[in-house]
Amino acid sequence: MIKITLPDGATKECAKGITPIEIATDISQGLARNVLSAKFNNVIIESTTPLTEDGALVLYTWNDAEGKKAFWHSSAHILAQALEGLYPHVKLWVGPAIDNGFYYDVDLGEESISDKDFKAIEDKMLEIARGKHDFKMRAVRKVDALSFYKNKNEYKVDLIEKLVDGDITFCDHDTFTDLCRGGHIPNTGIVKAVKILSVAGAYYKGDEKNKMLTRVYGISFPKQKDLTEYLELLEEAKKRDHRKLGKELELFTFSQKVGQGLPLWLPKGAALRDRLEQFLKKAQKKAGYEMVVSPHIGQKELYVTSGHYAKYGADSFQPIHTPKEDEEFLLKPMNCPHHCEIFNHKPFSYKELPKRYAEFGTVYRYEQSGELHGLTRVRGFTQDDAHIFCTADQLDQEFKDVIDLSLYVLGSLGFDDFRAQVSVRDLDSPEKYIGSLENWEKAEAAIINAAKEKELEFVIKSGEAAFYGPKLDFMVKDALGRDWQLGTIQVDYNLPERFDLTYKGSDNEMHRPVMIHRAPFGSMERFIALLLEHTGGNFPLWLTPQQAIILSVSEKHEKYAKKVLNSLENNEIRALIDNRNETVGKKIREAEMNKIPFMLIVGENEEANGTISVRRHGGADLGTIGLDDFKRLVDNEINSTLKSFKGHSEV
Repeated sequence: MIKITLPDGATKECAKGITPIEIATDISQGLARNVLSAKFNNVIIESTTPLTEDGALVLYTWNDAEGKKAFWHSSAHILAQALEGLYPHVKLWVGPAIDNGFYYDVDLGEESISDKDFKAIEDKMLEIARGKHDFKMRAVRKVDALSFYKNKNEYKVDLIEKLVDGDITFCDHDTFTDLCRGGHIPNTGIVKAVKILSVAGAYYKGDEKNKMLTRVYGISFPKQKDLTEYLELLEEAKKRDHRKLGKELELFTFSQKVGQGLPLWLPKGAALRDRLEQFLKKAQKKAGYEMVVSPHIGQKELYVTSGHYAKYGADSFQPIHTPKEDEEFLLKPMNCPHHCEIFNHKPFSYKELPKRYAEFGTVYRYEQSGELHGLTRVRGFTQDDAHIFCTADQLDQEFKDVIDLSLYVLGSLGFDDFRAQVSVRDLDSPEKYIGSLENWEKAEAAIINAAKEKELEFVIKSGEAAFYGPKLDFMVKDALGRDWQLGTIQVDYNLPERFDLTYKGSDNEMHRPVMIHRAPFGSMERFIALLLEHTGGNFPLWLTPQQAIILSVSEKHEKYAKKVLNSLENNEIRALIDNRNETVGKKIREAEMNKIPFMLIVGENEEANGTISVRRHGGADLGTIGLDDFKRLVDNEINSTLKSFKGHSEV
């Protein structure tokens, strides 16, 4: 007999060799019908894997992220089988589950796939699924695995050659076999609905020097109703696509002559960015931050010292060579090494700490062209960066203060649905990180303790830490239910050591400061992209580029319209006049398209009475009111949506 411990702490005595699905059946038939995969002693296994020792068991259903992962990974196998059936010369490479669905990278040879072929692929997948074929894992000797793919698939052979003999497994279902590490649903019949979403090019191993493969994206569900709801959400997402809205609202653009992944901010977008910057600068000033400015380049040795060059140098923009022999500079990939040197410009005592340096610093990273996506993945972006240098005793309070600032930023911009994620190192891959084990343990403990004291709901994610330290990430759910990482706070004992940062303590001895990295927005580009999609372009009133537009009924009311504009501007309400020789109806339609919150119509009656007729974006008629009433309306809305920070509103 073996003892199985369930997540609620309950234990079950079971016969050796029992499977997770059998344990689920013993608990309830309903649970057994919904179990997709399992985890035993922190290792993901199949629901049909025999258990031969005592351990902790977690059962996953569609409602769990790991359950969806197994479902979509299994669906990738079904997609691969369908592609082999439809394209006999296809060669498979890899097919993982992703956040929403799955993909498979394949070499189609001389053939190609377009959206005209999607229906045939979907039909083939559903035909396979209806066969209710079991997914079965089996261990394979390396020599046999190589023999299976020899002369048929050089991509799989390359994968197998890098594997250790004894750790190689195949997954079989129906007549299909694939190299796989595991993590599947019980059988294909659980997949009831599938949709091929798109195809794209993907370089083999992500290297532009290698062959371009075809990446087929898909998604699947256990119910047709789930797919229907997802496709409806997808249509809404297309309407909210920040690239589409950015163009319509004239916020930003891209130019091939300037270069891929390098956004150009138009006047309205630049004003939006500036308003966000001023909003955070005011809050930072109250929190004791000092603004600094660092250059866009730095000597290569700076990033060698920080460790960024060793980690990312090969994938970054290549060094800039100067006329001086052996002198090399890099485009700045991070602000933190520069801020370390700012701290190093003079000696500090413990009485002068903490030092909080903030900068809206533009950095540059060479993202692969296939990974670029609007403002969310770019090659040049501005971080709302800050670095706090403090004593070990100050760390806890400083970290909690940064949490408060991050929550203030998210709340003021309408991101109320979020969870916290503590990202720690992967204990099985110590080579990925710099610094001592002692420092890592102290940093991780500091973050977890601060999150608990602030009563944040958080999960711990192994392997998601930065190479120099653990972090607290804010995972935000947008209006479409999608999860995004916005804002990060990191504790770092390592860069102060690498840059030999010191301060004089109360004992007159030299000590190392602790460093906190933080960026509530993350990057201006990505934050604005997500804010656009979250709001659909209907920004909070305090932030929107134009809060009101004055629509004159005819040319003879232009003088009154200017009087209204002056009055609004004197009260810091951002407005403009549309006095074109067009109908009021057309002016309203265009104002609606531009998502201007208030339309103020002025004609003969309004001029005679010193009033305005107010229409809200979306069609609500607020009637005819006085200018003072409108000003109060704007103030009340701003005050109701904008959070306060340290007792003060920032706008």
